[in-house]
Amino acid sequence: MSEEASEADRFLALVAAAQDRDIRVTSIQAGLLVAAELGIARDSRAFARMLGIAHSLVLRELNGLAEREGLLQIVKRDTRTMRAHYTLTARDET
Repeated sequence: MSEEASEADRFLALVAAAQDRDIRVTSIQAGLLVAAELGIARDSRAFARMLGIAHSLVLRELNGLAEREGLLQIVKRDTRTMRAHYTLTARDET
């Protein structure tokens, strides 16, 4: 149980750090970015289930992030389930 708690604490700390870097992202958007970076969730349904929040809310936040340049991109959509698969946008390290 304490290992699960420490993983959750680490995730929340990374989400808070992502929000500190960019005040325009919501906590859900920051969570989506962190989950993709850590390989925890790369689609909207998995992320929604992981956090126990409504899939429609995750989709709204994901679409908001995808509209912004340079953060992430939606690579595939399933029209039947509404699941959106996403990946972080490659960033130049120069």
